[in-house]
Amino acid sequence: MKGVLLVNLGSPDSPDPKDVKKYLGEFLMDERVIDVPLWARTLLVKGIILNTRPKASAKAYQKIWWEEGSPLIVLSERLQDKIQKQVEFPVALAMRYGSMTIKKGLQELVDKGVDEVFLIPLYPQFAMATTETILVLAEDIRKAHFPKLNISNLPAFYNVPEYIEVLSNSVAKHLEGKDYEHLLFSYHGVPERHIRKSDITKSHCKPSDQENCLCCKTPSPAHEFCYKHQCLEVTRLVAEKLNLKAGTFSTSFQSRLGFDPWLQPYTDRTIERLGKEGIKKMAIVTPAFVSDCLETLEEIAMEGEEIFHEMGGKEFTTVPCLNDDQEFVDLLSGWIKEWALSETVTV
Repeated sequence: MKGVLLVNLGSPDSPDPKDVKKYLGEFLMDERVIDVPLWARTLLVKGIILNTRPKASAKAYQKIWWEEGSPLIVLSERLQDKIQKQVEFPVALAMRYGSMTIKKGLQELVDKGVDEVFLIPLYPQFAMATTETILVLAEDIRKAHFPKLNISNLPAFYNVPEYIEVLSNSVAKHLEGKDYEHLLFSYHGVPERHIRKSDITKSHCKPSDQENCLCCKTPSPAHEFCYKHQCLEVTRLVAEKLNLKAGTFSTSFQSRLGFDPWLQPYTDRTIERLGKEGIKKMAIVTPAFVSDCLETLEEIAMEGEEIFHEMGGKEFTTVPCLNDDQEFVDLLSGWIKEWALSETVTV
């Protein structure tokens, strides 16, 4: 019997500092998130970050927490429910971090008689700290607890025409009637070393080439796992689809941590620069996320807007993530049905 497991990032159980600390501990101790030796990661996370950051992060979560719970969880559940109504076999939901574990999600499917699972990481682009960590953990859990289970997965879909169509339609719909001067595509940031580590050619990716990024524009097998290339490609394809003029849109990266070089330009500094340059009306879309979460609702919609206004900006418009948009539901449901018929998906 076939079944589907949707996997998103995760969330604390509540915005209480204790729950936030527990969640951050699991998240930041992942070797694919902070990819340094265990002793250094332990010292950094347990010795420094978990003694300073949870209270501030808890306050941020409290700003965006819904009556129903974590926005990311609630929106993911809505997506799951809508997809379930369009397919004839079980659809479960899990999170990479937090109490809604991948093991629980797989167990839910197995208990319903499922022996073939289509795992869908809810990330359009591939990255070590998102897709890869999900796939690696799912395989470890399968080997340890469900050895007879067959798991296949949806690959990164950042450049699939149908996805670009859905994303472009969403941007156009939410910006209809809005008089904006600049559209910023903000993606979650990763350390530059993640790009180099994911380079299967070991020679192609040069993430520090921020201005021209020729490696991202030069065809290479490395692009299959190059997060930066995939982000830039989403921007290019959506801009092309929406007929955006050169100079009216740009790409940036948010949520950096620590002192190592991360992908640039940084979102906060880009918003600041645009304000200083005289942009009065800007819009921002976050295509690395399919569900609105702390990074989009607080870091962008609140902190980003505050920075823009401080720099003289007047109107700051945020485009919601795809969330449970019906076109996105239809797209994922179609891929699931294709997999059910052929056990492969052409993306």
